[in-house]
Amino acid sequence: MLKIGDVTIPNRVFAAPMAGVADKAFRILAKEYGCGLVFTEMINAMGLIYKQARTEKLADIKGELPPVAIQIFGSEPEKMGEAAHIAESMGADLIDLNMGCPTPKIVRNGAGAALMLDIRRCRMIIRAVTQAVKIPVTVKMRSGWDQDHLAYLELGGAAEQEGAHAVTLHARYRMQFYSGHADWKQIARLKKNLSIPVIGNGDITSPEDAFRMINETACDAVMIGRAALGNPFIFQQTVHLLEKGTVFTMPTVLERMDMARRQLDLTVASKGEFVAVKEMRKHLGWYIKGLSGAASNRVEINRAVDYRQMMEIIERIKMECG
Repeated sequence: MLKIGDVTIPNRVFAAPMAGVADKAFRILAKEYGCGLVFTEMINAMGLIYKQARTEKLADIKGELPPVAIQIFGSEPEKMGEAAHIAESMGADLIDLNMGCPTPKIVRNGAGAALMLDIRRCRMIIRAVTQAVKIPVTVKMRSGWDQDHLAYLELGGAAEQEGAHAVTLHARYRMQFYSGHADWKQIARLKKNLSIPVIGNGDITSPEDAFRMINETACDAVMIGRAALGNPFIFQQTVHLLEKGTVFTMPTVLERMDMARRQLDLTVASKGEFVAVKEMRKHLGWYIKGLSGAASNRVEINRAVDYRQMMEIIERIKMECG
């Protein structure tokens, strides 16, 4: 159990706010499999302010099991405060500020990881948001822009001083994107420098990695990202290892395919058949990774255009590999 502000998180395992992945269906599954805290995909602050339909859909957390954090991005303090207030009114339990996204189209506009080059502006944003909402505010960041401009200690300190209730550190700098290795020593240094909770992120590929990160860095929680693609089971496995000292057995092919069907059904319910089938192509590709015949099945998956075809593929894989 962990407290972030006045919000109680049931365990120390969080799901990362992955763009194009952490939608309603993914969040529901993560929660069903024990994830303590889920985040929306990153939400454009201006999209919320201007009530853009697509943005409001991304921020829709109605009916989800709390706690759920809505993550917003932008570069204007006043607008970020306004967007945070809107997100709070939509039911968010926490507001997460994206100050680490490395994507070119985000940093070109001075948002995401670009903010780490301007700590003064970061301060202004955090202050504006903490003053605009009553719920806890958290900050997700990287270690810096590049190896010559590491700013995680300065930004972490600024976040705490301006009223943030926790910080997440993806221990890579922006120019690494997702290559190389995350430097967990940075997470340990940040934890020693702050009194608010620190969430560690980067290179957690298994429950054992999460266990090791907590032991090596003393971080308060771990955030799992890419290891959860096609594998929501990892949340349950990680919680069990951290709390009980043992890991569940790996899911069977039948369990993986049943989970894929559950995600397909949830996505159809939230987005409609056409969009759901299109988006599930990548997810089902992740679910079958490593299985016999994965390459040929992936071709069939990418050709599927409706729910019936997708279900036929899932059932065939169950028969072939079960």
